[in-house]
Amino acid sequence: MMSRQAFLCSLGSLYLSLLFIFLLMDVYARPANNSALKEKPADSKDENEILPPDHLNGVKMEMDGHLNKEFHQEVFLGKEMEEFEEDSEPRKNRKKLMAIFSKVDINNDKKIGAKEMQRWIMEKTDEHFQEAVEENKMHFRAVDPDGDGHVSWDEYKVKFLASKGFNEKEIAEKIRNNEELKIDEETQEVLDNLKDRWYQADNPPPDLLLNEEEFLSFLHPEHSRGMLKFMVKEIIRDLDQDGDKKLTLSEFISLPVGTVENQQAQDIDDDWVKDRRKEFEEVIDANHDGIVTMEELEEYMDPMNEYNALNEAKQMIAVADENQNHHLELEEILKYSEYFTGSKLMDYARNVHEEF
Repeated sequence: MMSRQAFLCSLGSLYLSLLFIFLLMDVYARPANNSALKEKPADSKDENEILPPDHLNGVKMEMDGHLNKEFHQEVFLGKEMEEFEEDSEPRKNRKKLMAIFSKVDINNDKKIGAKEMQRWIMEKTDEHFQEAVEENKMHFRAVDPDGDGHVSWDEYKVKFLASKGFNEKEIAEKIRNNEELKIDEETQEVLDNLKDRWYQADNPPPDLLLNEEEFLSFLHPEHSRGMLKFMVKEIIRDLDQDGDKKLTLSEFISLPVGTVENQQAQDIDDDWVKDRRKEFEEVIDANHDGIVTMEELEEYMDPMNEYNALNEAKQMIAVADENQNHHLELEEILKYSEYFTGSKLMDYARNVHEEF
């Protein structure tokens, strides 16, 4: 008969084995990030300053073609998004949410309509834009040490490679003397992609020198129509499997090309596929012909498109509109707080009564 100690050891081994299996399933279930820059700890301030972010605040789709899961919270909360944390006191979060409700409800009729929500979404999106502009000023100074108002590709290249662990002085000297740089394949691929973006951000006449405004387009392509087109081309390139420069539903809900190891497990993440399908059919495919063109994707990606903001407002209202009056009351927003803020407020009905 097995001893108690042996039984516990056996049980512990079984638990570890199951945990390992579940971790593997979780890894393979999640869509891969096909961006050229792999995720890594943000332990370098310089790197964060000079690398274009994969995540663009207030934009519905990431630069690698994945849907922005935080979009609703970003365009509803704006800068206050970080204040709504899971471990925050629910009562404080309720008060913050009530304050936001009052700001959105500009006619003070105790309910939010689509036009009011549209106005709020546009306001919060513009807030993200202004925040990016302010951050860009700091980032530009970091890569323009001589303060001449222009950054050359070589200057940026030196700063970029320094942020990746290369010796800045040695790299600068090698570039100045046109010597060969010994760079690993992955870093070289990132550099090539960044140089393509650099060219696109360089307004005519091209000189490979970016001023502060052009550098903003480089870091945040949503600020420039030309860069927005380039970002759309990159997304199409990653998702388009037959090379026709258009997207079918099957292409849009598939993982990006080059992530075969995750393709077999894609069906596990049903919610991800469901979200992609709904966005494709109901929003991006404007004429509902089953094909998304570059023009349709560009309109969808444009964060300052008022029609998109109105459509988004209607969608957000529909999620929580329990009484089907095409408006949102405070009680409905509090009940569906997880959708709007990312944090769930418990006992909302009792607390609303207490607040009033």
